[in-house]
Amino acid sequence: MTGKAMVLEQFNQPLVERSFEVCDLAPGEVLCRIDAAGVCGSDVHMWHGNDPRTPLPMILGHEGIGTIVATAGRKEDVFGRELREGDRVVWERGIMCGQCYYCVIRKQPALCPNRKTYGISLGCSEPPHFSGCYAEYLYLRPRCHMLRLDEDIDPAVLVAATCSGATAAHAVQLSNVNRGDTVLVVGPGPVGILCLAMALESGAAAVYVAGTSADRSRLHLCMEFGAAGTLVVDEMPADERAAFIREKTHGVGANAVIDCTGTPRSIPDNLPLVAPYGTYSIPGIATPVGELPIALFEHIARKNVNLQGVWVSDTADLYQAIRLVLTGRNRFEKLVTHRFPLAAADEALRVMGSKEAIKAVLMP
Repeated sequence: MTGKAMVLEQFNQPLVERSFEVCDLAPGEVLCRIDAAGVCGSDVHMWHGNDPRTPLPMILGHEGIGTIVATAGRKEDVFGRELREGDRVVWERGIMCGQCYYCVIRKQPALCPNRKTYGISLGCSEPPHFSGCYAEYLYLRPRCHMLRLDEDIDPAVLVAATCSGATAAHAVQLSNVNRGDTVLVVGPGPVGILCLAMALESGAAAVYVAGTSADRSRLHLCMEFGAAGTLVVDEMPADERAAFIREKTHGVGANAVIDCTGTPRSIPDNLPLVAPYGTYSIPGIATPVGELPIALFEHIARKNVNLQGVWVSDTADLYQAIRLVLTGRNRFEKLVTHRFPLAAADEALRVMGSKEAIKAVLMP
């Protein structure tokens, strides 16, 4: 039996359709048929060669929902439920060693130095080949954490929770969002919209979202998701935005600013908006973006502000994101603006890179 995959063989070049043999499973492995593969903004960075973790050739795609085809031995999900052929599952995109200092002592598996990620750091030149979600199949490694999905839901709607949603859950946790807080989310992409939803789920009293005039439709969607208001940054000078946030917070500022833009350019304008003892987190930065001088005394030290990195996520964050989408409290299907067959992966990457799509999904 063979299966198709779209393979990244050269950076900045079209993906190449390849067929690989579906190999026998090693002990502990699970073979899944991909039902939906999310196209992430990080995939665009990797396609352009901007991520140092990317081996060639490789199959992109770290966001996936699939159906089990076969298991090598008894497998269970995180609740101890036996997994069988025909079960639909979602999996943790990162495979951690479970033995290092960060996994065992610090309880921060996302920081595991031995972490490998489907569609990011696993090549496809050697068997079992299927190591990313831009394919008909995926081999799930023995240490992979899985969750059986019993709910009847469109897999394309749920797939964004596997990366953007999990990262948003991690960002909101590290931003220390408490009940009654005011939060400013900068950048209304998939991660930003899911940060908005997750912050409200965590008890934030008001979440404002900032974007550009090109993001107007996304900002409108944020209002549908419960945003208290939006700020159009290229139509509202920095001093007006600062005055707006001060007015809405009785002069205190935002308890958390969650910057999902992935660029350091937004930090000088938004760091001053953080309230004393607040947090400025940067879940949008997933590749090297250079350096930026900041006023350490005025905006960090004098205000006891925490400048917080957010590196990927772990299974607990994935679980929170999946549960949030399954509640149905928001119209998460509106995030999926484009669907493509597997062979159109290049076009899916293009619409994500141009921001024509909020979320593009491949349906192998």
